[in-house]
Amino acid sequence: GVKGKLTAAFFKGVGQLPVDRSGARGAGEAAIRSGIQVLERGELFGIYPEGTRSPDGRLYRGKPGGLARVALATGAPVIPVAMIDTEKIQPPGKVLPKVMRPGIRIGKPLDFSRYQGMEHDRFVLRALTDEVMYEIMKLSGQEYVDIYATAAKRQIADAAKAEKDADKAARAALAKAEKEQAAKEQAE
Repeated sequence: GVKGKLTAAFFKGVGQLPVDRSGARGAGEAAIRSGIQVLERGELFGIYPEGTRSPDGRLYRGKPGGLARVALATGAPVIPVAMIDTEKIQPPGKVLPKVMRPGIRIGKPLDFSRYQGMEHDRFVLRALTDEVMYEIMKLSGQEYVDIYATAAKRQIADAAKAEKDADKAARAALAKAEKEQAAKEQAE
């Protein structure tokens, strides 16, 4: 719709690369290639290693794909950056953000040249990503949770649904009990 087109135009205007997060491997590969091209042009490339916004302000496990593969393919240093208070600016579920500045803390560049040529080793990708996430944790002061944010969002949604279902069942049981009580009183 119109909102989607305006959002896409804004992000394109500020130099954002589109990333198809539908899970298609080809789409992820295209995003990685785009990141490599940006760095090869001598420009800066930023990526959120969690892959999505934190549902509760905690720091979740980084995904061992884009960040690690781009860093290893280009040899570029990784500069960890922590954004502070983003969950206060636009809490999950809110459409409009509050007008305030996030805090930003920038760490020292990390050199991963020791892993050159190992960009297809999943253990190396995991180690590199974990090292970056550890630095972000130190910079941000956030509590680290060793699960993916997408899994946490799913758990939160499942818990909310279970609570809603339990509340609905409790109301139904109460209504049934009241109906039975009314029938009993009417019979007497």
